[in-house]
Amino acid sequence: MRNPFYSCLLIVLLLTPVTGNARQPVILIIGDSLSAAYGIERHAGWVQLLQQRLAKKGYPYQVVNASISGNTTRSGLARLPAALKQHKPAIVIIELGGNDGLQGLSIEEFRTNLSRMTGMVKKQGAKVLLCGVRIPPNLGMLYATKFQNVYRDVAQEHQSPLVKHILKGVAENAMLMQEDGVHPTASAQPLILENIWKELHKLIV
Repeated sequence: MRNPFYSCLLIVLLLTPVTGNARQPVILIIGDSLSAAYGIERHAGWVQLLQQRLAKKGYPYQVVNASISGNTTRSGLARLPAALKQHKPAIVIIELGGNDGLQGLSIEEFRTNLSRMTGMVKKQGAKVLLCGVRIPPNLGMLYATKFQNVYRDVAQEHQSPLVKHILKGVAENAMLMQEDGVHPTASAQPLILENIWKELHKLIV
């Protein structure tokens, strides 16, 4: 005959929710080659270094790198809805724009795309960190200045923090750039992480 005690215990165990493997909050990164570890080992990129730092500091976040080399804000905007639905992030880092500038995308479209992405993330209840880049004045100083101001304007519009230039201290040093003069080396990745961490840590503490 089955012991009534064990029968009751089994029912209790079946009805008790499992919390030990609760889903970690996600930091989703939508970026281009600067975040996709272009030209270097993926484990050496700043994104992987971020995951290591979070673990070391005891912040229970999972970093999901959805960066694709060559992406513009146009392509980032197109794939963002699916990424948000799949990962349900708590924080989204948007690191896009460099390819927009290199391709001469209009300032108006650049601003619209970046603003729509930021608004979409916030509508989902997630926090946004914008990461800006500076482009060479190949298309003229006026374009370069307006381009840089887009990051500031979108950040102010959506009241989101901004890393003005993620390659600060890197782009000026040829020793920290690959031969193409566009992509940073593995040695530059900790510096990039420091530039981003200054703003990111405010969102996770």
